[in-house]
Amino acid sequence: MSDPVTVAAHVLRDHRASIDRLDAILVYTLGERFKHTQAVGKLKAEHDLPPSDPNREADQIARLEDLAKRADLDPEFAKKFLNFIIAEVIQHHQHHAEKI
Repeated sequence: MSDPVTVAAHVLRDHRASIDRLDAILVYTLGERFKHTQAVGKLKAEHDLPPSDPNREADQIARLEDLAKRADLDPEFAKKFLNFIIAEVIQHHQHHAEKI
């Protein structure tokens, strides 16, 4: 069982299992993150605060870019990913503000 194709198939299976576990971690982490951002959105709406905080967003993007560099992840990808999340969060915050 040491032929290269069999070995490659086992290595591929192991990588895919790791990817599946990491995908689950990402989904649960995003779920937890959005629970907190939903609470922030409700708090902002209750106190008539703006749904967006450009200074915080800029700080978060800079922080994430730095983390990405240290994690050997493309900082531009990390920035796009965070911008996507921020846009979704702002949309949720605006929805909370409209309900009040």
